[in-house]
Amino acid sequence: MSAPDPKFVRPPSELRQLWLSRLRAFVREPGVIFWVFGFPLVMSVVLGLAFREKGPERFPVVVVEEGAGTGALGKALRASPLLAVTDAPLPAATASLARAEALVLVRAGATRPELSYDPTRPGAEAAAALVRLSLLPPPAEGAPPTVDTVPVTTRGRRYIDFLIPGLLGIGLLGGGIWGVGYEIVSMRVKRLLKRFVATPMSRPAFLASFAIHRLTVAAAEATFLLLFARLVFDVRLQGSLLDVVLLSLLGALSFSGLGLLVACRARNMETANGLMNVATLPMWLLSGVFFAATNFPSWMRPVVKALPLTALNDALRAVINDGASILSCGAEVGVLAAWGLVSFVLALRLFRWQ
Repeated sequence: MSAPDPKFVRPPSELRQLWLSRLRAFVREPGVIFWVFGFPLVMSVVLGLAFREKGPERFPVVVVEEGAGTGALGKALRASPLLAVTDAPLPAATASLARAEALVLVRAGATRPELSYDPTRPGAEAAAALVRLSLLPPPAEGAPPTVDTVPVTTRGRRYIDFLIPGLLGIGLLGGGIWGVGYEIVSMRVKRLLKRFVATPMSRPAFLASFAIHRLTVAAAEATFLLLFARLVFDVRLQGSLLDVVLLSLLGALSFSGLGLLVACRARNMETANGLMNVATLPMWLLSGVFFAATNFPSWMRPVVKALPLTALNDALRAVINDGASILSCGAEVGVLAAWGLVSFVLALRLFRWQ
């Protein structure tokens, strides 16, 4: 048996030094440490707060305020610990059912109570069954029903209807922060920005060109996603397409301003990656993209409402699913405009070519 070639023999000390060098390189990268150790902790805290133990689930029910039997209906329903009962006039009660704020609408009816609910909505059938049990004992076999049921199907209340505006929002967020910020830092790393110093180009014109580019892409992005959702999932636009496009443009401007601010001083890709993750991660988790922001505790909601992606998602859902106009989304428009204006002004003051 021939002796092994000495050049393939590695003493244990060499392997140990190689391992230690890899370990030192890992420790020197804060971004890597965060994604390995910090990100799972952040996810566990945020999702733990959103889906914390709240006790038995209570199904929202609205009772129409009309007729002499309304008080008796409300009293019987409130006796159930699994029902959250509110009273409202017929227009408000109907709107509450349409917005999924209530799963079941209860009216006194001419001869017996009348229930209205969407059987395709998660939890509606269970809520209707609890309402029936709370109002009257089960009828004898062969007896006529003691409660009239009026199934209704409301568009815009499926999970996919909730999800599509959120996906449009995070698409605009990613394009604004990563698309704009990454490109500027890449140009700085390649020393392309340094060459612009010798040209008559102004900083406002240079930075505004990125925002204008995002406006063009945002309009196409919104139209494409809505068309895809309509053809594949039958997600129908209840409001104006123009309002959706205008909100998308405003969101693109706001996120582009954040992208410019993140990239205005970053000198390398590692720094830029860290800053862009810091800017986007809280909004991915808190802004109601995949589940409603109302799942968070009440003390967190003012912070969540102040985030630009939350404002954009809420406004898009109001227009797409509820048929609202952009004029009725004044608070959300104000939040987006404030974030965009402040971040763009700061980026303009802090930007450096080198």
